[in-house]
Amino acid sequence: MSDPSIPETVELPKDEELVLKVIPMPADCNANGDIFGGWVMAQVDLAGSVLPARHTQGRMATVSVKEFIFKQPVRVGDILSFFSRVIRIGRTSITVKVEVYAERFRTQGKYIKVTEASVTYVAIDEQGRPREIPKAAGN
Repeated sequence: MSDPSIPETVELPKDEELVLKVIPMPADCNANGDIFGGWVMAQVDLAGSVLPARHTQGRMATVSVKEFIFKQPVRVGDILSFFSRVIRIGRTSITVKVEVYAERFRTQGKYIKVTEASVTYVAIDEQGRPREIPKAAGN
C-alpha cells in the first residue's frame, strides 16, 4: 500500500511541448521554506507565452488566468519542467494550458505534477490595443 503523504509519480505529457526548465533557489522561498506561489505563477506566465509568440508575431499581453491549481508545494532545488499546449486561437487572443512537473533533487527521473493553469494572451499593437493575429501564422 502506498503512503498518502508521498505524491504519486506521473509520466510527462507527450501531447504538450516542453517550453521551460528552471530550478528555484532559496531567494524564491516564503517563510515556511516553500517556493512562493507568486514566483511559480510568474514562471508559468513566461512558459505560457512561448507558444502564443509563434502565432502573434509581435507584442502580446497576458489578459487572464482562468484557473491556477497548486497540487504540491515546490521546494528549493526542484527541477521544474513546464509543458504547454494551445487550447484555443481566437481573432486576437490565444489560450494555452501550462502544466508544471517537479523532479525532486534527490529523486531525479521521477516526476510529480505540482501545478497547472489556463492562461490567455492577447496580441497588441504598439499602443497596447488588441490587434488581429496574423493568418499566415498557421491558424
